[in-house]
Amino acid sequence: MTAPRVAIVGGGIAGLAVAHAVRAQSPGADVVVLERSPRVGGNIRSDVVDGYLCEAGPDGFLDNAPATLAFVDSLGLTSRLVRSRDEARRRYIFRRGRLHEVPLSPRGFLTTPLLSPFGKLRVLAEPLAARPPRHDESILGFAERHIGREAAEVLVGSMVSGVFAGDASQLSLRSAFPKMHEMEAQYGSLFRAMIAKRRAVRKAGIGAPAGRLTSFAGGMQDLVCAAAAKLGAGVRTNSRVTELRVRPGFADVARPRLVGARGFSLACGMQLVEADAVVLAGPAHQTAELVRGCAPAAADLLAAVHTAPLAVVGLGYDEAPLAAERGPLDGFGFLVPRGEDPRILGALWETSIYPHRAPAGKALLRVMIGGATDLGAVDLTDDELVAIVRRDLGVTMGLTIEPEMVHLIRHWRGIPQYTIGHQARLERIEAALAPHHGLFLAGHSYRGVSVNACIADAPRVAGMVADHLRALDAAGGYRATCPERA
Repeated sequence: MTAPRVAIVGGGIAGLAVAHAVRAQSPGADVVVLERSPRVGGNIRSDVVDGYLCEAGPDGFLDNAPATLAFVDSLGLTSRLVRSRDEARRRYIFRRGRLHEVPLSPRGFLTTPLLSPFGKLRVLAEPLAARPPRHDESILGFAERHIGREAAEVLVGSMVSGVFAGDASQLSLRSAFPKMHEMEAQYGSLFRAMIAKRRAVRKAGIGAPAGRLTSFAGGMQDLVCAAAAKLGAGVRTNSRVTELRVRPGFADVARPRLVGARGFSLACGMQLVEADAVVLAGPAHQTAELVRGCAPAAADLLAAVHTAPLAVVGLGYDEAPLAAERGPLDGFGFLVPRGEDPRILGALWETSIYPHRAPAGKALLRVMIGGATDLGAVDLTDDELVAIVRRDLGVTMGLTIEPEMVHLIRHWRGIPQYTIGHQARLERIEAALAPHHGLFLAGHSYRGVSVNACIADAPRVAGMVADHLRALDAAGGYRATCPERA
C-alpha cells in the first residue's frame, strides 16, 4: 500500500517540530519539509563574527517548558544546553534618565525609584481591581485595571516591547498572554494567583521548574540544525512553494497538491509534490498567498495578521574600557518604555547572560530597535541605525567607546502582532479552511510567538494530521502513486 505523504511548508522551528511530531504519531507517513530558503530555521540564526556569537532571532528559551526539553533530548542536544548565568536574573528599565533594577522582592518594590509613591500605592491596591470586560481586552487595558496606568506603562509596556516589539494598547491579552488571562479568570486577583502559584511550587519541592533562560553551545541554531539533520532527506531547502492546488479525493476528502520550484537550477524545472495532508507552517502573509486560490476568505484574514518590523544590532567591545565607562555588565540587560528619550527598545548584555558569547576579554551587546511603535526604523541605512544605537547606549549606559564589531540584521516581517480580536480571527480562518480537509496551519503567527509555544503546539497539529490520515485510509486509501516530475 502506498504510504501517506505529509508535506510541511516552512522549515522554521514550527515546521520542523511538526514534522517530528507527525513522524511520532503517524510512523508510516512519508514526511517532507519544503523550505524556500537555502537554510532551515527561519529567524533563528546564529552567526559567529570575529569570535562573537550573534543571534539574529531568539537567543534562548525558558526551561520550564517540558515539551521543549523533551524535544531537545530526543535530538540528542541535552549535553549542549547552556543555561543563563545567575546574574541574568537582574533586569533593568530605563526611566527618568537612568537605569533602575526591576525589583524582585516586596522590600525592593517599596524602595525602588522606578515608580512614584502613588504608582506603588496603586499597585498595592491590585486585589481591588475591577472585573474584566466581556470583550477582548488589550494588555495595557488589563494592566491599568490591575496595577494602574503608571506601572502598566513602565513595567508592562516595556515588557511587551521586549517580547513582541509591540504596542501594549493594541495587543490582545487573551492571545498574547493566555496564562495571565486564565489566572484572572480563576483567581480574580493577580496577587491571589501569585500566592497560589508559590504554594504550588513549594509543594512540588526542590527541582520544580524555575523558568531559566537557556540556549545551546553553538547558539539557537543548534536546535534547528539538529532537528533538520534527524529528518534527513525529508527536509528540502531551496524549495519554494509557489502554488497550492486542491483536488477532490476519495469520499469527497480534498487532497492538497503543492506545486513548487525545486532549487535554483533551471534544469530542475517545475516539480509536483503530491500530498495527502499539508501543514502550512510559514508566516501568515506567505500562507495567505498560497491559499488565496482555494480559500480567498481565509487568505484575507491571514493577511490581516500584521507583523512588527525589527532591526537587531550586535556590538562587540573590549571589556576593559567598557567596564571603565559603565562598570561590569551584571544583568540580563534593560528595556526602554515608550515615551522616554531613547529610540531603542532595549539591549541584552549577551556576555553577562551566557558564557562563551565573545572572545576572552570582550563583551557583546544586542540592541533592538523598531517594532510596532517605530515602523520606519528598519528602513534606515546601516550608518543611521548604528548612530542611533550608539547615541542611545550613551544615554542609557553612558557608553561612548567605539565598538570593534558591528553585526546588523533586519527583520522586515518580524514578530507577529496578536492584536485585539486575534482569537476570533483564528476561528474565522479555521472555519474558512474547514472545507479543505487535510490542510492545517502551524507557526508563530497563530498561538504563540516563542520557541516554546511553537514546539508545544506541534503535537496538536500532528494529532489532527493523524486523524485525517486515518479518515483517508478508512475512505479507500491514500493518494495514487504519482512520482515527482519535472
